[in-house]
Amino acid sequence: MLLFGHRFIDSENIFHIQSIDAIQNTPPSSTLLVDFNEDNLDIIKHAAINSIPLAINVENITQIIYASSLGAAYIVLPKELAKTAQNLADNYLFDAKILVHVEQEDEIEELALLGVDGIIFSNAIIKVNS
Repeated sequence: MLLFGHRFIDSENIFHIQSIDAIQNTPPSSTLLVDFNEDNLDIIKHAAINSIPLAINVENITQIIYASSLGAAYIVLPKELAKTAQNLADNYLFDAKILVHVEQEDEIEELALLGVDGIIFSNAIIKVNS
């Protein structure tokens, strides 16, 4: 299981951006995080064209499918979607890893038993403005 932002484990930070211009304010080789919506398709396509690792926040099953098809390295989602998302990823052999956004350490065990690829705590996400 991947752990992002856990106090015991060193991990990379993920940089939440809202525009292509904000990319210049991130370190080289950073993983970018964008919310899935139609307004952000330009950022998603820019990341793909430039081989920039991308995490996409999703809110439903359809967005999970879109994120995988758009080449996301990570699909970030709420705990309620964890089991369904992991089943989709396993069934369709997604290249993307499923990351569940968590707030408490006691959620790790439950998500590990569901077979989720990983978790991400809020402190691993750095908001970047353009």
